[in-house]
Amino acid sequence: MKNIYTWAAKPAKRTLTVGDLKTSKGKRKFTQVTANSIEEAEAAEKAGFDMIISNAKNVISVREGSKNLFLTAALGLNEFVTEEDIIRGAFKALENGADAVMTPRSMHIVEMLSKEDVPVMGHLGLVPRKSTWIGGLRAVGKTANEAYELFKKFKRLEEAGAFSAECEVIPENVMGEISKRTDIVTVSLGSGKNADVMYLFMEDICGDTKNPPRHSKAYGNLLKLRNEIKNERIKALKAFKKDSMNGKFPGKKSIVKFRKKTI
Repeated sequence: MKNIYTWAAKPAKRTLTVGDLKTSKGKRKFTQVTANSIEEAEAAEKAGFDMIISNAKNVISVREGSKNLFLTAALGLNEFVTEEDIIRGAFKALENGADAVMTPRSMHIVEMLSKEDVPVMGHLGLVPRKSTWIGGLRAVGKTANEAYELFKKFKRLEEAGAFSAECEVIPENVMGEISKRTDIVTVSLGSGKNADVMYLFMEDICGDTKNPPRHSKAYGNLLKLRNEIKNERIKALKAFKKDSMNGKFPGKKSIVKFRKKTI
């Protein structure tokens, strides 16, 4: 556990720092999962994850659930639009307890943040919200030319000052070759085993989605449990209504009667 000061100038302890991630590149694997609630963050910490990532608006509650894990705050494209929005959002997230920010924006935005010593995670490979530029949702880097162009983007991201990158749906062998040739800490989301950090969404790991992506794997079945809870709720409500209509509820144990005072 490392002693740090947060951007709110408060002492804290972290399982990892940016420095640890950079010096461990190529030597040790890490794990990351999304967490957007107290419960999810607490579960990730108890499960022994190294890193969590949340929406910037959820940092306070996530940090309440996990005091010590390395936390990255994602600055959503539609929530943080202007440069002022982004810089204020980044500083607020860090003040609230985040250790880094993630942005899928341009190299200029990454450079703007890194010049203020903000630890920045970029986003390369498939960026779903920008998928129209590549013809839809697909792997990025499957041809030699595309793999080389992707490599150049990693180098530009490195030059812009990012310490890390979310690497989404990149062929495993391409990811491995790029990771060996960049100082960027590579975070694999559907990009195989040859990155520095293995990452999946909480709902995909826990089996809490109807249509999981191909690159995910469910290790639980929360969706089944949620459906059981939904059905049990409806069953209970119907039973209450039925008993209320036929006079079975309330019964003797559920009512109070006036008692005449006796002498």
